[in-house]
Amino acid sequence: MSTQTMTINGHDLKLSKVEKELFPDDHVSKGDMVEHCRSVAAAMLPHLADRPLTLRRFPDGIGESGFFQKHASDYFPDWIRTERMDAEEGTVDYVVCDDEAALVYLANQAAIEFHIWLSRVDKPDRPDRLVIDLDPPDGTPVATLREVARRARDLFSEVGLTPFVQATGGRGFHVAAPLDRSADFDAVREFASDLADRLAAADPDRLTTAQRKAKRGDRIFLDCNRNAYGQTFVCPYSLRARPGAPVATPLDWDELGRATPNGQSPASMRRRLARKSDPWADMDAHAASAHDARKRLLALGD
Repeated sequence: MSTQTMTINGHDLKLSKVEKELFPDDHVSKGDMVEHCRSVAAAMLPHLADRPLTLRRFPDGIGESGFFQKHASDYFPDWIRTERMDAEEGTVDYVVCDDEAALVYLANQAAIEFHIWLSRVDKPDRPDRLVIDLDPPDGTPVATLREVARRARDLFSEVGLTPFVQATGGRGFHVAAPLDRSADFDAVREFASDLADRLAAADPDRLTTAQRKAKRGDRIFLDCNRNAYGQTFVCPYSLRARPGAPVATPLDWDELGRATPNGQSPASMRRRLARKSDPWADMDAHAASAHDARKRLLALGD
């Protein structure tokens, strides 16, 4: 298996086994994955910056079981940024991916998926993102999912949040909003649950907030569990360890009518970013207070 050396940000990176197919059915190799990370770096890095990162690595490709990694490995070079964060198990030295060299290094470790915190390292208990994950059962028409995403968008707007949407590269969509970090995770999680409850109450045949799968039936689960300390959601422009090598893709709302959760591949993403900028690029300019938005939600009544 060949190695290849690449210099990025002044760091010499030795890439190993570049022709190894990590997505064997799609003939997407580790080298292809590195190229994807390089081609999306300008759009992806602002979403990674200052956020603890959980990696999902597949050294033997997606046909084998991969693993989630929170702790930075001992052998990671010292120029890879790490930040020590409190966790249930004590403290964890998380990787924080701040530049293209780190992104490529991690791709060379067969990190296919990049999952980010909803808060940043300087104020870890103060989320600057609120995310509701629309998690559909098998067989849900994509038109139904889009309609639910639009309902979430409208409710977010009604309470003073600025809604953003992401095709997850998996089964569903994320509806997200930027926050001003004035509220802690407990308050934000409670607020996100209230939003989800209101959406589900308006369409109980199709939507549910039931945590237990057995209670959901064939309804779309409005998952708010990511709105908690140390929880993550998939980073925009991350590959997903699924057939077709789909890419998590931020969308403009007027694109939703043509979008599917897993419709973008590395090749189509290169073309997309060549002709349009990242729809989430100015997200932080719209940060809102979760406390104020919750007051507006309560004022809506039943």
